[in-house]
Amino acid sequence: MTTQTPTPRRETENGASAPCAATRAGQGRAATQAQTRDRSAPARADLSGDHPAIYVACLAAYNNGILHGETIRAEDADDMRRDTRAMLARSPIPDAEEWAIHDYAGFEGARIEEYTSFESVAEIAAFIEERGELGAKVLEHYGQDLDDARKAFEDYRGAFTSLDDYAYGMVEDCGPELPEAFRHYIDWAAMGRDMELNGDVFTVDADTGKHGAREVHVFGGH
Repeated sequence: MTTQTPTPRRETENGASAPCAATRAGQGRAATQAQTRDRSAPARADLSGDHPAIYVACLAAYNNGILHGETIRAEDADDMRRDTRAMLARSPIPDAEEWAIHDYAGFEGARIEEYTSFESVAEIAAFIEERGELGAKVLEHYGQDLDDARKAFEDYRGAFTSLDDYAYGMVEDCGPELPEAFRHYIDWAAMGRDMELNGDVFTVDADTGKHGAREVHVFGGH
């Protein structure tokens, strides 16, 4: 079975095209001596991770053994498109049009693929800026489906030390009043585990507690 490799996008004045055909063989001129020295430069621009950002590479240069690209803050699709066009215009390979995302940072573990559209990058970045690591974990839970990840926060139950802590609190808030002596005989961990196995809730662990403590975040199942 042959694995298909995604083909690069081509940048035009009207924005990025749909993924285009593979880069033209032998495109451009042989690298000059100065361009050859660029091959020893860092493969990626510095990404601090303070804010979501992507490193967009020129594929015409890359395929000719030259490292040329730009680190772009992932806030606005139009800005990313404009900065990419400017980066391609500065390429050492004439008439460069094709690009790919070769690195990214500040997404708290959320995945950005090589040919993710700028619109999708901007939407994911905004979600991560708002929800942080917890948002990235929920996004992973839903297989990178941003709509489902957003909906999950509409039924967010809160952060707890454990799932049995959530089960105990739920009975305290919503269930019948239990005599204090009976509470020690209830298997709260089993109750919480059954809730999760039945799809009533799902949980995500994240470092959002005090002093970096792990917490269990509980969401309603949907």
